[in-house]
This record gives sequence, C-alpha cells and structure tokens, in this order.
Amino acid sequence: MNLRLTWVQPEDLVGHELRQAAEDGRDARAVAARWTAAGGPPAPHTAGASATPRPDLRPLAEKLLDTLTALPTPLSDDEPTPLPEIRALTTPRTTPPPHPDGTVGTATAAGNRPAGRWAHHAPREAPVLQGFGSEAPGALPHRLHAAWLGRAAGCLLGKPVEKLPLTAIRALARAAGNWPLSTWFTARGVPSELLAAHPWNRRSAPTSLAENIDGMPEDDDLNYPLLNLLLLQRHGRGFTTADVARLWLDELPAGRTFTAERVAYRNLLDGIEPPLTAVHRNPFREWIGAQIRADVHGWTHPGDPVAAAEQAYRDATLTHTANGVYGAMFVAATLAAAATGTADVHRSLAEGLAVIPPRSRLAQAVRRGIGLARDTPDFDTVVDRLHSELGGYHWVHAVPNAAVLAAALTHADGDFTRSICAAVSGGWDTDSNGATAGSVAGLLAGHPDRLPERWTTPLKNRLATSVPSFDGIGFDTLAELTHREAVRP
Repeated sequence: MNLRLTWVQPEDLVGHELRQAAEDGRDARAVAARWTAAGGPPAPHTAGASATPRPDLRPLAEKLLDTLTALPTPLSDDEPTPLPEIRALTTPRTTPPPHPDGTVGTATAAGNRPAGRWAHHAPREAPVLQGFGSEAPGALPHRLHAAWLGRAAGCLLGKPVEKLPLTAIRALARAAGNWPLSTWFTARGVPSELLAAHPWNRRSAPTSLAENIDGMPEDDDLNYPLLNLLLLQRHGRGFTTADVARLWLDELPAGRTFTAERVAYRNLLDGIEPPLTAVHRNPFREWIGAQIRADVHGWTHPGDPVAAAEQAYRDATLTHTANGVYGAMFVAATLAAAATGTADVHRSLAEGLAVIPPRSRLAQAVRRGIGLARDTPDFDTVVDRLHSELGGYHWVHAVPNAAVLAAALTHADGDFTRSICAAVSGGWDTDSNGATAGSVAGLLAGHPDRLPERWTTPLKNRLATSVPSFDGIGFDTLAELTHREAVRP
C-alpha cells in the first residue's frame, strides 16, 4: 500500500509557492526555471497531492522552498503581518467606520472608545457595546444559537459542490429546478450524464444532499469553532498562539487538518515554534484556513470588533500571514458588530474592513465585492465579474473568497436564505463561505425561530465531530457554552 500524504509533500508544495510568489510580487523566475528544468510538476490543481509521487525531487524541493520563502516581497509595506504594523495602517479613528455607501454609522457615546479604534482592552464582566445601541437583556444567547445553526446550515449547503467549478454548480442546481439557489442540492431529477460529468464532492455527498441529510456531519468549518470554544474555556481571552498550538496537538487529529493547518501541524511536530510555523515551507499561508476559525472570536466580543480582531490575530498567526491573517480579523470584527443586534449587515462589514490594512489585496477585494453587489441587481453577474477579476487565485485563497462572501452578504441585505445561497452560488470554497455567511446572517436574524425550518430541521440539533467531548452535541448547548465565554471576565 502506498500512503500518499496530502498538503505536505515538498515536491507538491513548490508549485503552490511559485504561485504565491507571483501573487505577492517576489521575483521567482530563477527558481521556477530550475524547478522546471529538473522536471518538477506544477501545483496539483484541486487535490492536495499530485497523482504521481516524485520522491527523487524532494531534496531539491525542500531547498527551493526555503529559497522562495527568503525572497523579499514589494507588498510588505501594504500587507504586513506584525500586529503593531497592522495597527499603524488602520488607526486612529475618531468616528465609527462608514457604511459602504459612505454614510457614517451611529456615533459613540461620550468618553467611549470609537468603534474600529485600537486600544488596550481590560478584562470585563459583560459584552462591550461601545458605539452601538443596546438590545434586550438575554438576547445574546438566542443570537448565538442562531449563529451556530446558521454556520452549520451554510456549511452543509456548500459541502456537496466544494471543488466544483462555477459552471458545474449552476448546471447541477438548474437541472434540479433550484436556480437561483434557494434550498439544498439534490441528485433527484438531475440527468445521470450531468452527474457523471460533475460528480459531487466525494466525501460530502453521502451526508449533505437533501435526500440524505441526517444531522450536521463533521466538517473542519465546525471543528475549529469547537476548538476555539475549548481554547477560551481553558485559557480565557488572554490565550497565546502557543496555547492554540498545544490545544491542537492535544485535541485535533492531524488527519482533520488541511492546507496551512496541516503544514503548521507538521512544523510543530518537527519542533518549529510559532510564528515560524506559519512560514516554514507553507505556501498556503494566505489561504482561507484562519478565516474559518474566526467565528468564536467575534461571537464572544459583541460590540468590540477590535478586541475580536486581536483575538483572531493570535489564533491566525499559528498558520497564516498577511492576507490569510486579515481574512480572520475581518470576519471576527464583522461578527462582533453583528452580534450586538443593533448593526445591520452593511455596518458590520464596514467594521470588519476597519481593522485590516486598507491597501491590502484582501481589503481591496472585499470593497470590490461590496461595490459590485450594491450596484448590480443580478447576483450571477456579480459573481461572473469577481471570477473574471480574481480567478487567477487558487480556489481556497482568502482573497477571492472574502470578496464573494462580502458580495453575498451585501446583496442579501441581511436575509438568511439569500445570504447562504448567494455565498454558495458564488463558487470557490463553497462550504467555508456558506458557513461564514450563515454565521453573520444568523446573528442578524437574532433567534433560531427566525431561521427557516428547511435549514434547521434537517440538522436535528446534532453535530458530529472528532473533537473530543463534543461529538453529538446540540447547537443549543453550544450556544450556552459560547455565551458563558462572551460574558466571562
């Protein structure tokens, strides 16, 4: 038996690192020529490993990966990774961040920290709602319950079409009479030749098509929120990146990690400590992995987007740099604003943008997604434009996925079904985008009963996971546990 490990074989990583170099402006022509001359393969298109193992190329691949990482990037001034440098590009603020349409949101109360401004955050006994209005006491647990359900439903909706091209997603949904997308994917009524041409995601189809959903199956998009809940339970808000690393080694099976997370996990086992775990032979460091881990950081900081972003930063830098980190900070801050119950989706997105470097590629992509969605009535046209402009990135990269996520949320204007369906119908990393869109839209809905039953009933209040002590847990219980962390000093 030939055991082929995905996402960590050096000979499979060189092509990805060359692509990353082209994106961040490093001059890798000499390295690329040397790799090609040696017969080195390009990066695997969708999978984590090439079809034909090349162990003979491994020593050269390891050397070239180190050479590529050492090359300087001209984008470093606009896309730094150290938090002080990120802060310097996003501060100060004297008014709340503007809505995408340019209008300014609610002013902060006298003496309070303006929304979006970096500041020291002391321990607190209750959620900070500075810069936001107030909601009825006791509403936050219901809001968190809806967020957990929304994240699960959006993820599950996107699972069967993960890795499929946009044309295939549209063809499969249209064949089932489900376009524009409005409910679960199904194989019922879809011609067999179309199913053969565009097979569902192999691992997901048995548990995520309408005809066979039976509770929420395991997915890394749900495993990471569980791990971060454990992180807060054990270490509180003052956790360090090293605490994240130890928790993973204790509680996260290596086989449940992918892309940047698997590389970082390997680096930890090799004795490499964070933040070097994020850069050592890790060409996936600007992909979407840190972004899918950000929800709990936002959920537990309602009204305090800056603190949420800082917390997400400490998590993200175990595995990611620059735009990969910004994706996590953007989502955490957006969710922190939405968790108040007083900010609409547009202000929430503006709060997310306020904490990341404005000239970064991720910030530019998010603004582009918001602008297109605001100005274009037909969402398919929005998606086509984004794919035309950002299609050069890998389908798991943070930049295009943040753009389509922001576009979907903007176009849906807070509606739950439209939010998750637009995010998934936008292609690229469908389950991750659907999950984050569902999390935001669930918070905005404010209560589980306000989510359509067609999305929540099949979940059966049951989550499968390999994270210890959580398998089979209910989303209502998860909401209670998350609320405890949100109000814990």
